[in-house]
Amino acid sequence: MFDYSDSGITLTTILDTRRDTKEGLYPIKVRVTHKRIQKYYSTGKTISIQDWERLPTTKNKLLLEIRGEIQSTTDKVKEQVKSLNKHDNFSFENLNNRLGKGLNSTLNTAFIAKIEELQESGKVSTADWYRYTLRSILLFEHNSIDDKLLKGEKFSDTALVWANRVSFLQINSAWLKRYEKHLLDLHKSYTTISMYMRALQVIMNDAKSAGFLKPSQHPFGKGKYEIPQHEGRNIALTIGDIGKIVKYECETDTIAMCRDLWFFSYLCNGANITDICKLRYSNVRNGEICFYRQKTVAKAKKKKLIHAFITPEMQATITRWGNECRTPDHFIFPFLKGNETPADERRIIKNITKLMNDKMKAVGGKLGIGNISTYTARHSYASVLKRSGANIAFISESLGHSDLKVTENYLASFEQEERVKNAALLTNFRIDSHE
Repeated sequence: MFDYSDSGITLTTILDTRRDTKEGLYPIKVRVTHKRIQKYYSTGKTISIQDWERLPTTKNKLLLEIRGEIQSTTDKVKEQVKSLNKHDNFSFENLNNRLGKGLNSTLNTAFIAKIEELQESGKVSTADWYRYTLRSILLFEHNSIDDKLLKGEKFSDTALVWANRVSFLQINSAWLKRYEKHLLDLHKSYTTISMYMRALQVIMNDAKSAGFLKPSQHPFGKGKYEIPQHEGRNIALTIGDIGKIVKYECETDTIAMCRDLWFFSYLCNGANITDICKLRYSNVRNGEICFYRQKTVAKAKKKKLIHAFITPEMQATITRWGNECRTPDHFIFPFLKGNETPADERRIIKNITKLMNDKMKAVGGKLGIGNISTYTARHSYASVLKRSGANIAFISESLGHSDLKVTENYLASFEQEERVKNAALLTNFRIDSHE
């Protein structure tokens, strides 16, 4: 719709119909072509195919606003392209540096750009986290969207325009407190609230770096809005409860596999299911499994290699459920093939995790232990070691934590449990007296 061409560089706005949103809308992007290479830059705008076709000649007030904002965004890209071209310094790397992570001062644009950036780098899980946060904000600010989303209908025109032009300046301390209350009213846990707020904080940090916000306008921090810190739930099991799980008579092979993998996770330093699914036979060295935590390896400055001694029980699980082909490049467990897209990989691991959580919850109910999940294995690993007197430095190293402070916070709930138990002894008058 908006085109530009000079010195072998062409620029045009297009409707990217490769993948739609859940609401049936498609993103509008600025496509830049140079030496047959095409790069796409998000405008943060989404629209239906029908509205896109009538956008050039529309007289609809709401669509006119969208068209105006698209042109403004396109002009900003064009300005940088012309400037680089003028100084004979055009490259996509230089263009990316000039444009930054967002093309204008709207929250929606910044979120969508961040989501696309994460997806392109294969960080599908983190991209989902930002997508859920954006959706939550839209529902908070425009309640009329709520029913339509629940019914699977498209955004209304009004909601669409609002979503395309939320200003960073709207996000202040008072807004954040209202948003937190809104989430609490929806019975969201402080874990979820903390995750949403941290995603929003990253977007606001980027906006400040890009010059869309002055430091004094940044709403997060001491004396402003501070992200609530939730108290960790004590979901660790006792060694006795773990023994009951290991001895449980499984009714089906599926339950047995889930139980064995849960126990494998517990013995493998509390490794999560993503780590377990990605273990290869090349990770087995001198009777140990050596691996990096997928959750932290990308962002950690110092990569911590975790060593887990292969116990007879772990070896039995590998023998029963592992890949028969044990060449170094094969995965230990046959869930992944190695040629999956990041999205397919994410889907497979989520399905396995859900299956394990469902089956282990049922096992916990029958044993009278309560809810057992994949995360319970990690907490139980740390808890059993702590209760047995293991050195905190060893626990920290085996969990792959960045420092001891992280481990101390992680174990705080276990220490509280011990204080509660000891306090109860002070009034246990039923203890036999031999005096």
